[in-house]
Amino acid sequence: MTHVARTSLVVACLCAALVACGSSEGRVDLQTGIQQGPYDVVRTVDGDTIRVDRDGEEIVVRLIGIDTPETVAQDRPIECFGPEATARTAQLVEGKQVWLEYDEVSGLTDKYDRTLAYVWLTTDLMLNEQLVREGFAEEYTYSEGARYQAQMVQAEGEARASRAGLWSAC
Repeated sequence: MTHVARTSLVVACLCAALVACGSSEGRVDLQTGIQQGPYDVVRTVDGDTIRVDRDGEEIVVRLIGIDTPETVAQDRPIECFGPEATARTAQLVEGKQVWLEYDEVSGLTDKYDRTLAYVWLTTDLMLNEQLVREGFAEEYTYSEGARYQAQMVQAEGEARASRAGLWSAC
């Protein structure tokens, strides 16, 4: 399916959902495969967490399926390649808009009340996978059966094999 056709399909599905449900204000659709947005990125918290303005509300978004080395955990030191992972995330998202996709398996929020999402830079470029593929993150799925788990595992295998990023630095 071409980029234009996929975008048109997504827009048509969203329009149909809005018509069926009335106003979308305050609603989050957990249906897998639906990218919602675009939303402005407010700032990067660390390599796997960003802040986004979702319809006038600033939310903390934790990227599903990945883990980056720590830089802001109060009870842990800054980990190897943490600053680089945070800088790479910032480079990819700050000053830009992103789309969020939720996963029924992961749920909408984690125990820290952060929104869990796949973050899309374009309709076909996922931030989560990009960070793993470049060696700034490792695949880390909390719930089996997550939608893109196999892609993340494959991306990590490729990053390890090529010794990208943290796989050569740490």
